Amino acid sequence: MRTIDLRGKSLSRAELLQLVPRAALGADEAVERVRPLVAAVAERGEAALREQARDFDRVEGHALRVPIDRISASLADCPDEVRNALVELIARLRRGSAAQVPEDRVTRIGDGAEIRQRWQPVSRVGLYAPGGKAAYPSSVIMNAVSAQTAGVPGLALASPAQADNDGLPHPAVLWAAALCGIDEVYAIGGAGAIAAFAHGVDAIGLDPVDVVTGPGNVFVAAAKRVVSGIVGIDSEAGTTEILVIADDSADPRFVAADLISQAEHDEAAASVLVTDSEAFAARVQREVELRASRTRHVDRVATALAGPQSAIVLVDDLATATRVSNAYGPEHLEIQTADDEGVLAGISDAGAIFLGGFTPVSLGDYLAGSNHVLPTGGTARFASGLGAHTFLRPQQVVVYGREALAEAEAPLLALAGAEGLPAHGEAVSARFETGV
Repeated sequence: MRTIDLRGKSLSRAELLQLVPRAALGADEAVERVRPLVAAVAERGEAALREQARDFDRVEGHALRVPIDRISASLADCPDEVRNALVELIARLRRGSAAQVPEDRVTRIGDGAEIRQRWQPVSRVGLYAPGGKAAYPSSVIMNAVSAQTAGVPGLALASPAQADNDGLPHPAVLWAAALCGIDEVYAIGGAGAIAAFAHGVDAIGLDPVDVVTGPGNVFVAAAKRVVSGIVGIDSEAGTTEILVIADDSADPRFVAADLISQAEHDEAAASVLVTDSEAFAARVQREVELRASRTRHVDRVATALAGPQSAIVLVDDLATATRVSNAYGPEHLEIQTADDEGVLAGISDAGAIFLGGFTPVSLGDYLAGSNHVLPTGGTARFASGLGAHTFLRPQQVVVYGREALAEAEAPLLALAGAEGLPAHGEAVSARFETGV
């Protein structure tokens, strides 16, 4: 991992934004590469999806919509320990997601005047699960359970066709779909899947959705940006990131293991350590080299850790570490210091935060009860992770009686007159004309 030494420098937020490590392929470039793919699906539907499956997934002639019986039948091949783990994940996530559903409230402005605040789920959601270098049944569950907890009545799932599974999505994706009760599943991947959700594909019975959610690589994130406005999106959840703030009180083995855990996702995955201790940084570097050489995906990890998106950042103190982290806006932020709560107080921008040496990001990936679909690429500075709230819209229901409206008439007429919109005031006064 390369080292970025910021010690002795007084940097503005703008300068920090330029210095934090990022992947070489930016979102703008990815958008230009996926825009034609999205347009092709919008214009040519099934034919474009099949061309993209051939070119990107190396699959042809498969059923784009997975037969319902194949979804349920997939569970026959699910090992008991995996099924039990998935069921436990679903149970924990349902508890965590329930806390994200706000209660309806009534605000009384006066006698006979009230505003009801209610939260309405969207009608239909398209859930995406990646299927490239690894299978992600956990992502299916993260999306599905959040939407179900919010009360969404219509769920569709898409995941890339697998050449070694008869053109179906990965078996583990089907297991999760079956356990969540999803029976509308499509063997479609990448930007094409996002486009299909947004525009619909009549030939395969895929109706357009209202919101598209789910993680993926930078191209999936870029496709979501392209269709945003046609449909809602959760966030631009691209290639994974971890940033660890640690001082010399932390265990370098824990930090190294956590950096590697996220690097195994993808060659473009970002692993960043920010520390105020040069000696600790050296210990972590040694641990990373030792552990990375023994891990299963050694080549993938090595590429990710050596890339421009990964680094060890040296700072003067932990206050500066929080400024670096906030500028980075990490998807996953770990804090392992002698004063975790104190460091946390300075953090404003992160997708999810993991506090203490025994709260690794991988816990959040699976069984913490939190959601692992989180904003990446710095978007955590203005976006939040997936949750039940993603699928809910606040609506205000206004109820006024005659006397309550009468009390508001005079100030309303004054405002309507000041804005040059007299008909607005007349709409109120009409209700008090003789004979009404």
